[in-house]
Amino acid sequence: MLKLNLPKRFNAAQYLVDRNVEEGRGERPAIFFEDQTYNYHQVLEKVNRSANMLKNLGVEMENRVMLLLRDSPEMIFSFFGAIKLGAVPIPTNILMKSQDFLHVMNDSRAKVLIVDSVFLPEIEKILDQAAFYRKIVVIGGEDHGQLPFDQLMTQASSQFDAADTTPDDVAFWLYSGRNPEMLMGAVHHHSHMVYCTEAYAKGILNMNEEDRVLGSFLFFAYGLGNSVYFPFSVGASTALFNHRPTPDLVYEDLMKYRPTLFFSVPTLLGALADYKKTCRREGKDLPPVDGLRACISSAEILSPEIYHRFKEEFGVEVLDGTGSTEICHIFLSNRFGEVRPGSTGKVVPGYNTRLIDEDGDPVSPGQIGHLLISGGSIASAYWNMREETRDNMLGEWFVTGDRYLEDEDGFYYFRGRSDDMLRVGGKWVAPQEVENTLNQHPAVAESAVVGSQDKDDLIKPYAFVVLKPDHTPSEQLEEEIKEFVKERIAVYKYPRWVEFIHEMPKTPGGKLQRFVLQERIKGLKIED
Repeated sequence: MLKLNLPKRFNAAQYLVDRNVEEGRGERPAIFFEDQTYNYHQVLEKVNRSANMLKNLGVEMENRVMLLLRDSPEMIFSFFGAIKLGAVPIPTNILMKSQDFLHVMNDSRAKVLIVDSVFLPEIEKILDQAAFYRKIVVIGGEDHGQLPFDQLMTQASSQFDAADTTPDDVAFWLYSGRNPEMLMGAVHHHSHMVYCTEAYAKGILNMNEEDRVLGSFLFFAYGLGNSVYFPFSVGASTALFNHRPTPDLVYEDLMKYRPTLFFSVPTLLGALADYKKTCRREGKDLPPVDGLRACISSAEILSPEIYHRFKEEFGVEVLDGTGSTEICHIFLSNRFGEVRPGSTGKVVPGYNTRLIDEDGDPVSPGQIGHLLISGGSIASAYWNMREETRDNMLGEWFVTGDRYLEDEDGFYYFRGRSDDMLRVGGKWVAPQEVENTLNQHPAVAESAVVGSQDKDDLIKPYAFVVLKPDHTPSEQLEEEIKEFVKERIAVYKYPRWVEFIHEMPKTPGGKLQRFVLQERIKGLKIED
C-alpha cells in the first residue's frame, strides 16, 4: 500500500485546485470545452463561487449534493465547490431514468440538486415523491421555475477558504449498480483521489503537467478520475465533450483537442478503428491524430482483435485495465512496453490481490479464483447497506465479484463474473472466453453467452449474437459459427445454440444485462 503522508487537516479541492495556482500554474489551461478555455486561476474562482453558492443555499459540511450534469466545466466547478465546502457531491448517471434518480435523491437525502435543464423533465416526474431536497439549481434552459445556476454563481463571492476537513472525511459518493435490485452509494474519502493519482495516473501513465486528456462520462468512477482529478492532480489539462460518442464526432475531438492521453472503452475503440478504415476505403483522407502517446481502455474487457485493430489504425499503444466504482479507479493494468492483448495486465503498485476458491482458500497457480483487492482507495461502506458492506468489504479486502486467472508472469485474465461462470461437463466455462471467440467471426458484431438447460437438464452454453449489417441470419450461418468456435477453443465450450437478435440488453451505463438474456430462455426445454 502507498504511503501518502497527507497532513492531518486536508481538503481535496484545495489540493487539486488551489495548489495549482499556489505553485505557479495559474495561467496554464485547465479545461477545454467547445469554444471555451479555462485556466487554473479561472477554475479556482469558479470553484470558490460554487462553494459560496451552495453555502448560501443552506448546504453545510457533510450534506449531500446531487449532480445530474453532462460533461461540462460546470460539472467540475460544482464537484470541487461542494468538496471545498466540506459537503459531499454525488455525480449521478445521466443515462438513467426518473425512478433511478428518485432512489438516489431519497437514499442520499441530498438537500440540493444541481441539474442540467435537459434532464429536468425526468426530475419533475418524481419531485412529489422526493422527500429531502430543498433546492433545485438548473444549468441552462429558460422559464423552468427553478434556481438559475449562472445567476447564483454571479451573485456568489469568488473568495472561499477550504473547509477544515481531514484525509478521512467523506469527499464524494458514487452509486454502484453491483446489486441488480438497488443502486448502492459507495462512500469515498478526501484521500482517495490522491491515492488513485499516485498509484495509477503517475505510477502507470507517468502523467504530468504537459499532458492533455480526453475522456467522457464524468459521473462514472473511470471518467471522474480520467478527466477531473487525474489532470488536476498534476497540473495538466482536460478536454470535455457532451455530444454522443459516435466515432465521427470523437475523431473530430481528437483532431480539435490533440490529447496526449485518450481514455475510452473497447466498443468505441473498435468503432473508431472501423470508421478510419472505412473512410480510407472510400477515399476520404482523415487527418492523422498527432501527439497521442497512449490510449487507455477500461469498463469492459478489451478483446485482442479490437486491440490490434485500433493499434494498427492509430499507431499508439492501448493500455487495458480494470477498476470499479468501489475501488475508485483502475487497479489492474497493462504497462507501456509490457502489454499482453487479452489480459487486463498486472496489479497496479499500491494494491494487493488475492484469488480464492469457493471455500475462501487461495487457488493454485494458474487456476481461476474469486478476486479480492486491498488498497488505499476502497470505499469504506455502501451507504445504509450494512449487509452488503459486510459481505463485500472484508476488513482491508474488497470482494470484486470477478473471477480471474493469474499466469506465471503476474498477468491477470478475466474469466467472468462470479455468478456468470458455467459448469459444463464438470468443467468451468467462462462466458467471456466464448464471447471473445464468437466476436472474431467476420459476421458477428457482438455476442453474449449464458447457460441453458438441454433435454437432460444439463447446463450448456447458449449464445446470443448480433450480426454485422451486411449479414443475414440463417441455419447455415448458425452452424458455421458453432464450427468456428469449436476450431478455436475446447470443444466443450462451444455454444450448443445460437440465437440471432437485433441488439443486446444493456444498463444505462452500457453494461450487458446478462440476466435479461437468461430470463429470455428460462423454462424453455431446448432440444439438441
